[in-house]
Amino acid sequence: MKKIKAAIVGYGNIGRYVLEALEASCDFEVAGVVRRNPDDVPAELKPYKVTDNITKLEKVDVAILATPTRQVEAFAKEMLALGINTVDSFDIHGGIVDLRGSLDKVAKAHNSVSIISAGWDPGSDSVVRALLEAMVPKGITYTNFGPGMSMGHTVAVKAIDGVKAALSMTIPVGTGIHRRMVYIEVKDGYDFKQVAAAIKADDYFAHDETHVMQVESVENLLDMGHGVQLTRKGVSGKTQNQLIDFNMKINNPALTAQILVAVARASMKQAPGAYTMIEIPVIDMLAGDKEDLIRRLV
Repeated sequence: MKKIKAAIVGYGNIGRYVLEALEASCDFEVAGVVRRNPDDVPAELKPYKVTDNITKLEKVDVAILATPTRQVEAFAKEMLALGINTVDSFDIHGGIVDLRGSLDKVAKAHNSVSIISAGWDPGSDSVVRALLEAMVPKGITYTNFGPGMSMGHTVAVKAIDGVKAALSMTIPVGTGIHRRMVYIEVKDGYDFKQVAAAIKADDYFAHDETHVMQVESVENLLDMGHGVQLTRKGVSGKTQNQLIDFNMKINNPALTAQILVAVARASMKQAPGAYTMIEIPVIDMLAGDKEDLIRRLV
């Protein structure tokens, strides 16, 4: 079986788990790792080529972008233009449609595929929400996150000027409403109140109740556990009072990484263009023979 050659772009929390997921997958081969400092090679990367530019890798079928959300578009455009498929976990819900349109043009022009927002929310939860709406067409779906560490929000806080270290926790209030609890270490010479105001003004936090607290050690608070409860209540046909719940408790970056690998596999089966996960057949995300999968799962 010819293996899919995947490059990991970015090697933070998610990138490390992407490596593990690729190594555990029978149909992938690690083509290399792209990171800002290619001289920083931890023990687990010794078997692979580490570089600062994907063009220095020999053959790449798909680039798995384990980069901060706000860097996704630039990286994706660069790699799609090289004819390399891309997958990412872009998580700014309000920007997904625009990103899809932007990357779709580049992908089609260069005969490549981009699957965007392929984490667990947006991502696998989006697929569940779509299925719930198919089951109960009329009604309301509530998405309640946490309690747990939000990777995207934490990265966004770390980018704020004056923040030395950060942790953003998501606390569910109910009916899809959340509280953001942000813990930070402040760099010397910066005023905590000004830094806190900048965090609250960021688009990641401006729409939720946000509390920012200064702590001595963020490391002592870190826990990558997270979770979600999706609840759909409504009507099937003309029958009311349908109530469906979906729950999971997870390690945040590990699940994100596994989904990225699954959609990287699916990217090899799509026509050129940009897609979200709800547009991708679920079976394309699975390893193995299609007939065997149907026999086992249907």
